[in-house]
Amino acid sequence: MIIVEEITIDILTKSTPRNLYISVPDEIKEHPERTYPVVYMFDGHNLFFDEHATYGKSWGLKEYLEDHQVPVIVVGVECNHQGTGRLDEYSPYRARSEFGELKGNGGIYMDWLVTELKPYIDSHYPTKPDRFHTFIAGSSMGGLMSLFSAVEYSDIFSKAACLSPSVWLGTRKLLKMIRDANVLPETSVYMDIGSEELKKNPTLLYHLLDVEYELKKKEIPVWFRIIEDGTHTEASWERQVPVFFEYFLEDLD
Repeated sequence: MIIVEEITIDILTKSTPRNLYISVPDEIKEHPERTYPVVYMFDGHNLFFDEHATYGKSWGLKEYLEDHQVPVIVVGVECNHQGTGRLDEYSPYRARSEFGELKGNGGIYMDWLVTELKPYIDSHYPTKPDRFHTFIAGSSMGGLMSLFSAVEYSDIFSKAACLSPSVWLGTRKLLKMIRDANVLPETSVYMDIGSEELKKNPTLLYHLLDVEYELKKKEIPVWFRIIEDGTHTEASWERQVPVFFEYFLEDLD
């Protein structure tokens, strides 16, 4: 069951509305006493419905969660579509890009998510609110933000799935952020990249390996995969959905 609500993030875009997508297991109707892990995801408009997706193709999450009766709540926030708003909100630090200087509002965005959105979800839905049942995932800039969240907000999230993360953006700042972070034990990261992406930009692999190295120095387990024929598209990321959801939910009570 997908619930779509309208929200605002006043600290960033004031009263401009955006959609909040919340997927809850259908079994909740028959078992209202049950509680569930929560996966927070970036680019919520691209997750469930093709007609809402930026390029007309979603991640197919609705079908996956319903067909497999996955016992999890998924929360996806629509991105900021105003100009470079998405890039500004999904960049953890100021950095130069092909679209110009990014404001680095990622910290502001995540502070909103953990201090306003998460308490709202925990009070309105049957969640398991502790860090061991709270995860975060995204692709591209959302993948970078998921990585940022794993190291800077490890008191909230114990696992992150970073699909095709934009680690090329301010790589030195990213590596320093990882080195300086105080990451709680039992934090881990899933990270992948498509082989077709590497063909277009081979240096990406070196950035990803540098990130993996710094994470492992912090004793953060990393599951790094190169996806055969993988591309920088929703269709390719959809193929990884069963993989990282199994990773999130393994060994849970």
